[in-house]
Amino acid sequence: MPTPEYSNGAPCWIDLMTSDTEKAKSFYGTVFGWTFQTGDEEKYGGYITAWKNGKSVAGIMQKQADMAAMPDVWSTYLRSEDAAATAQAATEHGGQVYMGPMVVPEQGSMAMIADASGAAVGVWQPAEMKGFELAAEEGAPAWHELHTKDYAAAVKFYQDVFGWDTDVMSDTPEFRYTTLGAGRAAKAGIMDASGYLPAGVPSHWQVYFAVKDTDATISNAVPLGAQVIDGPDDTPFGRIATLTDPTGATFKIVADTGQGQATADA
Repeated sequence: MPTPEYSNGAPCWIDLMTSDTEKAKSFYGTVFGWTFQTGDEEKYGGYITAWKNGKSVAGIMQKQADMAAMPDVWSTYLRSEDAAATAQAATEHGGQVYMGPMVVPEQGSMAMIADASGAAVGVWQPAEMKGFELAAEEGAPAWHELHTKDYAAAVKFYQDVFGWDTDVMSDTPEFRYTTLGAGRAAKAGIMDASGYLPAGVPSHWQVYFAVKDTDATISNAVPLGAQVIDGPDDTPFGRIATLTDPTGATFKIVADTGQGQATADA
């Protein structure tokens, strides 16, 4: 069973901002076999933690009324030793702060920033809560990937702000891809999406979930309200598909990742 590594700058948590937490729990509970625990309303705002085989894998939170115009979305959080310093560094290197550093009692500190290409990404400074406890196992996060419209600026941002030690997987006009770490040790990827993201779609992070069988997962998810946006396609890293959940949040699934990672199917 893979043990997630929480090196600085690496993905350490994911959560879903949704317009319907009950629908999300029903959907992901059925598709991925998750169970749920709701945190104290006063202390944690009713934040829901999703569990797989007794280990935490993700969070779910209710979208507030003033966020009604925003789409439901999965977010990736990168580990930081100092969330306030990371937020400051983000502004100094072409990004911006959407939500300033705040303490989550006993658990840690968080912030939400935009990178230099406009993609939103979370920052997590751990205390008691270190991050997801399961990775690259069925029903758990398997890979984290930035699709960016400004590839060069994005790569430099994560190098400068999060200290990424990057490796260039491919550098051709058709496929530019850089990873955090290399080979089996890679923990996240940055893809040049300037050639295919529509004008109205900003740079954004995407989360991959490991599944046993991509096609079977699709067959289970669609009757529950999911839509298939892309795929399924066979890649060197597994059989990949892109879906939306019943309220429109996008996520990816991948079977047989091999190295515990996946790349996009472009």
